[in-house]
Amino acid sequence: QVQLVESGGGLVQAGDSLRLSCVDSGRTFSSVAMGWFRQHPGKEREFVAAISWSGGSTYYADSVKGRFTISRRNYVNTVYLQMNSLKPEDTAIYYCAAGTVVAVQQSEYDYWGQGTQVTVSS
Repeated sequence: QVQLVESGGGLVQAGDSLRLSCVDSGRTFSSVAMGWFRQHPGKEREFVAAISWSGGSTYYADSVKGRFTISRRNYVNTVYLQMNSLKPEDTAIYYCAAGTVVAVQQSEYDYWGQGTQVTVSS
């Protein structure tokens, strides 16, 4: 069974950086694709980034491309989201998710974390 726990959120100023982490307590982390999604207040959850099980393929939403980097360390069952040049519009709850295939659609992910709040002040 997969259990995902995010950490690293917080309150920062525009232009700052944050690194989110997501630890998978399941035993098959190295064989699952991982994704990051976010939900702005009052809006639906949206895709941010995704990475294949090997780390060889990554995908990003246009809104974060060039600023965010997704990576993973399979030996510690952790996926990261490095967020640079943060903007107020990046304020959201960030969720990590695990699935069998790397995808941008939420429906392709089977397991979800509880989320971590990121707030960017102007």
